Amino acid sequence: MKDDANKLRIDKWLWAARFFKTRSLAADAVASGKVLVNEVRAKPAKAVTAGDRLDVRIGQYQFLLEVLALSSKRGPAPEAQQLYRESDASRERRAALAAQLKAEAPLFSFRGRPTKRDRRLIERLKHGK
Repeated sequence: MKDDANKLRIDKWLWAARFFKTRSLAADAVASGKVLVNEVRAKPAKAVTAGDRLDVRIGQYQFLLEVLALSSKRGPAPEAQQLYRESDASRERRAALAAQLKAEAPLFSFRGRPTKRDRRLIERLKHGK
């Protein structure tokens, strides 16, 4: 008889650790290669154990994690954060990327009809006036 008490499917763990809103989104991310387990591409049914290293890519962000505990139930965020430890380098890289993306904010936003000021900006960009 196998000892499955200390193993859990990767898609279920990612969902319980609140990296994805649904288990199917987690499974899709794993299947498409956005999640590496111990530097190896995995399938959604791959079993993870405490001590495994995960590389999770969500959009432009990359999380380098160590699995500390397993949970098959999705709980509150503070409990979910106890399931893993993120490396300091990963945290710093994500903060730098967030600051860079915030600095690259668009000149104007497209919320409905452009205002008079927005139209003038558009005209300046089109015609270089």
